[in-house]
Amino acid sequence: MSVSNYPKFCPVAMAASLLEPRWTMLLLCEMWFGSTRFNEIQRGVPGMSPGLLSKRLKEMEADGLVMRSDSGRGTHAEYFPTPLANELKPLIRGLGEWAHRNIDCDVSLQNLDARLLMWKIRGKIDLLQLPKRKSVIQFILNDASNETANYWLVAKPGEETDLCYTDPKFDVDLFVVCELRALTSAWMGHSTFEAEIESGLISLTGHDLMARTLTKWLTRSSFAEIAKIGSDRAGSKFA
Repeated sequence: MSVSNYPKFCPVAMAASLLEPRWTMLLLCEMWFGSTRFNEIQRGVPGMSPGLLSKRLKEMEADGLVMRSDSGRGTHAEYFPTPLANELKPLIRGLGEWAHRNIDCDVSLQNLDARLLMWKIRGKIDLLQLPKRKSVIQFILNDASNETANYWLVAKPGEETDLCYTDPKFDVDLFVVCELRALTSAWMGHSTFEAEIESGLISLTGHDLMARTLTKWLTRSSFAEIAKIGSDRAGSKFA
C-alpha cells in the first residue's frame, strides 16, 4: 500500500491511499474495457508516459489490484484486474455517473482527445450491425484549431475492430466527416448523432445502409444514458 500521512485505522483513508495515485482508476477502467497488453492499455491512457505506466502497473500489482500473466517465452505479458480490484468496479462506475450528471458538458468538452475518443469508439463497434464482410470506415475529424486528423476503423466479422492511424490502403465503405467536439458530444450523450448530423457538424458519405444504421453499429458510451442532474436518473452497465 502506498505510504501516506492518512490515519491508518480509517477505511476511507486506506482506500484513498490505494486509489489516489494519478491514473490508477483510469488504468483499472481500461482493463475492464478489455485491454490487457501494455500497448493496448497505453492507447487508452494516451497522456501517460510508458515509464510511468510501467511504474504504476508494478505498484498496482504490489497492492493486489493487478496481476501480471506471462504466457511463455517470447509472448507479451498481460495485465488483469484482481478480484480485489473488481470489487471497486461499481464504485468507480458510480463516480463516473456522478460526474456525468453534475459537471457541465461545456467543461467536459473543453479538453478533447481525438486518439482517445477513436480508441474508445473502436471498442464499442457492434459487428453484428455491420455487413457480414470487411467494413472500412474513415473518420475525418476537424478540431477547434482547424487541424484535421484521419482515422480508419477496419471491422471484420468475428475479429476485434482495428484502429489505424495511417491509411491501410483499403477501399473505404463509409466516410464520417465531423467536428471533433460534435462527435465527442454525441458519443458521450451530451447531444445525439441525429442532432449533430442535422446541424451539419457530422456528415456521412458512402455505403447507404451503413450511414442509415450509424446509431446501431456505433454504440455510444454507456455513460450516454445517464440522466443529467434534474432529470430522471438512469441505471447503467460499466464501459
